[in-house]
Amino acid sequence: MEFTINRAAFIKAMNNVNRAISSRTSMTILKGIKLVLDETGLILTGSNTDISIEILIPANDDEAKLQIMEPGAIVLPATFFSNIVKRLPGETFKLTNASGLQTKITSENAEFDINGQDANNYPHLPEVEVRNDLTLSADTLNEIIGQTVIAVSKQLSQPILTGVHFILASGNLTAVATDRHRLAQRSAAFDDSDVNADIIVPGASLTQLQAMLDEVETVDVRVAENQVIFQLGENTTFYSRLLEGNYPDASRLIPTEKRTTLTINARDLLQTIERAALLSHEGRSNVIQFAITSEKSLISSNSPEVGRVEEQIFAAETAGDDLTISFNPDYMREALRSFGDEQIQIGFKTALDPFTLVPTNNETNFIQLITPVRTY
Repeated sequence: MEFTINRAAFIKAMNNVNRAISSRTSMTILKGIKLVLDETGLILTGSNTDISIEILIPANDDEAKLQIMEPGAIVLPATFFSNIVKRLPGETFKLTNASGLQTKITSENAEFDINGQDANNYPHLPEVEVRNDLTLSADTLNEIIGQTVIAVSKQLSQPILTGVHFILASGNLTAVATDRHRLAQRSAAFDDSDVNADIIVPGASLTQLQAMLDEVETVDVRVAENQVIFQLGENTTFYSRLLEGNYPDASRLIPTEKRTTLTINARDLLQTIERAALLSHEGRSNVIQFAITSEKSLISSNSPEVGRVEEQIFAAETAGDDLTISFNPDYMREALRSFGDEQIQIGFKTALDPFTLVPTNNETNFIQLITPVRTY
């Protein structure tokens, strides 16, 4: 195996492939990055069994300037190899694996010899039978992930809740995540009304996928029995396993009655919450209180060990009963960030019932829900 390549182009592909590689895996070979060189180009592969990423750097890519001298394949230790390539002095580097598993990397006056592993021992990527196939805007998918993945559970004792539930039916995609303390649900229309699927994608997979979406315009989504495949452009394929089990019916968790509503700019409220959280995080309870009356609305936090903060907020509109409710500021901050600079309506039923946040211009397609904290 022998080739030369532009270092910046290689690093870009390598960084994305490294998203699928974990140093904690029990399989030593999966701590490596697989390189396969043939007449089509250079294929980089990384996997942790849950996620697999494969990227082709085509032989005719003008940016990569790939020159193929001898085809071949090798698996190199991902962290060590990545650190070497990132610190090489030249704009290009040469990789040579003449015999055995020792690989030579050269760039200008620098030369490294590193030991690799046999590429034939690397696990094969899943061969799947695609049951549903649709194309989504990368911007839309990026937004859907960002607005829902924040609510997945971090508790491995509830594995089904560590994923986002995607329901595709009748030309509509609904994504739901909940950790039983909060919920995020986002819907979006797509063109192919024949696609029907009900899958749960691990939140960790979606977080890594989201980081790669800025580089493409559309994403081809292919659903198989226990895998989902995201095709990002022509040369990048992202595989993720699916979680097995029945996701809870989120519609039952969303209240339909609102006795108190408050309309406000999400970013303005976020800034107030962040100021109050400075004190709540210093205290033991990490709770903020929201008091809403017809005269004024207040955000406050009281910690006997630290002190007290109180700030009046100026809502665009307040309606309904007076209410005082307590909540976790971290949940509230993440929910508010998902709305950006939009005007939102917060709907309350009672001080003990979950409350909802929806954008005023899109109340049916996007909702965040937070369960209050009992303080008595």
